[in-house]
Formats: sequence, C-alpha cells, structure tokens
Amino acid sequence: HYLVHIIRDHKDFIPKLDFVAEIDGEIVGNIMYARSYIDNEKSEKVETVTFGPVCVHPDHQRKGIGSKLIRHTMKLAYDMGYPAVLIFGDPHNYCTHGFKNGFDYGVSVYGGIFPMGFLVKELKPGFFGNGKWEYIMSDVYHFDQEKAEEFDRQFVPKKKEHRPSQDVFSIHIRARLQ
Repeated sequence: HYLVHIIRDHKDFIPKLDFVAEIDGEIVGNIMYARSYIDNEKSEKVETVTFGPVCVHPDHQRKGIGSKLIRHTMKLAYDMGYPAVLIFGDPHNYCTHGFKNGFDYGVSVYGGIFPMGFLVKELKPGFFGNGKWEYIMSDVYHFDQEKAEEFDRQFVPKKKEHRPSQDVFSIHIRARLQ
C-alpha cells in the first residue's frame, strides 16, 4: 500500500512497466517495476529490473490475472533491453514463469548469500555466463516502516490479517542455498 504510494515518485520507477488489470471497469490487479542492478567481480554494473508489488484482488486470485501481468511486462522488459528480472518471492509462484534461484546464475545478495526466495529470470539467455554477480536492489524497497504506518493512518482502519503465505515468504527469504 505505502510502496505503491512512494514508488511512482522514485527515480528507479519504470512507468512503461506499470500495469493494472481491469474487469468490468474495476481494477483487480497491478504490477510495478523498479530499476535494479547487478555487479560482478570485474566491477561491471549492469541495469536490471525488479517487479513488486504484483498483486491481485483476493476475489480474483488463481484465475491467471497475475500471470498475465507478469508475462506481458517481462516481454516488454525484454523488448526494452533489460537482461534479467530479479525478485524476492515464493518459488512455487514464480518458477512457472521461468525464474530460478540466484544460485543457478551465480547471482547473490548481501555479499554471497543465496536465499531460497531470491529468484532470477534471465531475459537474455546466457547473459550471466559463469560469472559471480551481486544484486543491488533499489532503495525504494527499503522504506521507513514508521512512515508507512503514518501513511496508513490516513485511511479507515482495517483489521490486519495474517496469511500463511507471509510465513512461507519469510521462510524462503531466510533459508539459504549452498
């Protein structure tokens, strides 16, 4: 909610990859992208992209809407010349779209860590080669939690719900490969 609010004004936001899905004039889904980077052992920095949030209204989930948003925007990212899409997520949701773990491409986070939930989609086959890369996420994703809570107070309070998928995501991010 807050991320959607701040990302559009951020320097890394990519408007050409911001899409909504509608049914009968009602917005039921959204995907947004930000620039990210990878850096290799030769200090070569390459611009990549990261999507998130990608969301679908609960009444319309598991109907292919999110998949259509992902496929459509990944094709556009390819057409725009980006070599890869890098995300954090549940592998069960994204491997069907061709994502693999960063370990498979030699792409780590935070100095050599390969979280199970760090996923990479190579848009240009063979781009990563046999190198060692490190992911550099846009700072838009490192937002101040207090500012997010302050932003939320502008709206009618909603009951905070906890979903099992939140626990699964947490496990995937903390579980390490290698």
